[in-house]
Amino acid sequence: MRSAIIGTLAAVVLNGAALAQAQPPFGGAQQPTVAGAGQTQALSFAGGRIHQATGFSNTFLVTTKAGDVVIDTSSPFNVARHRALLGAISKGPVRDIILTHAHGDHTGGVAAWKGPGTHVIGQANEVEFNNYQTRLAGFFAGRNAAQFGGPGRGPDFNRNPGDYAAPKLADVLVEKDYRFKLGDLTFDCFAAPGETPDMLNVWIPELKAVFVGDNYYASFPNLYTLRGTEPRWALDYVNSLNRVLALKPEIVLPSHGVPIVGAENVQRTLTQYRDAILYVHDAVVAGMNDGKDVYTLMREIKLPRALQVGESYGNLVWSIRGIYEGYAGWYDRDPASMYATAPADSDAELARLAGGAEPIAARASALVATQPALALRLTSAALATDPKNHAALMVRRRALEALLAASRNSNESGWLRAGLAQTDAALK
Repeated sequence: MRSAIIGTLAAVVLNGAALAQAQPPFGGAQQPTVAGAGQTQALSFAGGRIHQATGFSNTFLVTTKAGDVVIDTSSPFNVARHRALLGAISKGPVRDIILTHAHGDHTGGVAAWKGPGTHVIGQANEVEFNNYQTRLAGFFAGRNAAQFGGPGRGPDFNRNPGDYAAPKLADVLVEKDYRFKLGDLTFDCFAAPGETPDMLNVWIPELKAVFVGDNYYASFPNLYTLRGTEPRWALDYVNSLNRVLALKPEIVLPSHGVPIVGAENVQRTLTQYRDAILYVHDAVVAGMNDGKDVYTLMREIKLPRALQVGESYGNLVWSIRGIYEGYAGWYDRDPASMYATAPADSDAELARLAGGAEPIAARASALVATQPALALRLTSAALATDPKNHAALMVRRRALEALLAASRNSNESGWLRAGLAQTDAALK
C-alpha cells in the first residue's frame, strides 16, 4: 500500500490543465514548454512537502521548517514562470539550491533563486563538465537549435583563445556523498553518473523521496545524443539506478516529466529500465567480441517485449552505436577510413559514374515510399556532386517528410525538421 506520506498528486494546477495533460514524460513530438505556456503548472507531492513546476525541465521546491530547498532551476526561458508558481506556494527563504547536473536547462535559473546566504550544491565533476560545454559552446549552439528547435546562438560571453573556464555554479561540491539537515528533513546527496558525469541524486529519507535528475525518463535513455556528447557509460546508469533501487523509495522525481509514485511501481519501473540498459550493453559487448560491425549490431539488437520502455526520447539504434564507439572509437577496420578523404568525396565520384545527380534522384524517388531512409542516403550522394540539383532536393524533401511523419522520437523529429529547413533553403 502506498504510504500516507505520498499524499495527493495535484495540489495546484493552473490554466485548467489536468494532470493527465501535463507534459508527457520527456518525449513525443512536443517542443519544449516555455514560460507562460498553457501546460506550465505546479504539482504537489509527499503530503505537500515537495512541489514541482513542470516545463521542458522541472524545478522542485522542498519546504522545511527552517526554509526551502530548490532542486534544479530549469532554463532561463522558464525560470520566471517557475519562480512565480512555486513562490505562490511558499514564501520561505531558499536556503539551498541542489543541481542534479550542469545542463543549461537545469542551471539556467540559479541566479533567480539564489538569495543572501543560499548555498548551491553540485557534484564535483560539474566543474570540468561545465568547462567542456563552454569549450564547445559554438559547436553545440547550432546542434542544440536543430535538436530542440529554435535559433542558434554563439557562446554566452567572450573569452580569450584557450580560456575555457566556465562561470562557477556551485559553492559546495560533492565528491561522493554529502548529507545536511534543514529543519525537519534530511538531504542525502550522492554522486550518480549516468546521462552526465556530474549527475547528483538527492534522497530525503523522511519522505522516502529521491530526485534522479536525467538518469530516468519515460523512454530508453539517450546513451548517445545526436547533438553530440562525451561517452555516456551504460554501466554508470546501471550502477546509479541500483543505488536508487536499494533505497526502496516511494516516490521518484525525474527532472523531466512526472514522478513515479508508489513503492511497488518504483521498483517495477526502475528495474525494467535498468535491465533494458544492461541488456543492450551486454548484447553490444557480445557482438563486438564476436567480430560484428556496428551496423550489423544496430540492425540485429532488439529489446525483448518485457524490456521495451519506449523510444520517445532516447533511441535504441543510436545507443547501440554510442556503446560500441564509446568502447572502441571511430575506426571501422576499413583502411579507407584512416585518411582525410570524406565519404561525400567518394559519393560525388560514384554519382558522376552513375551519370550525375538526375539518375540517382530518380532511383531515390522510386524508393521514398518503401525505404525513405535509403532514399535520403541516395540524395546525399546526388547532392555531393550537384548541391543545388532540384530533382535531388525535391526527393530529399519527400524522404524527410516521410520519415518525420513516421517519427515518434522527439530528437529524431527535431533533426528531420532541421533537415527540411536546410533543404528548403537550398531550393530557394
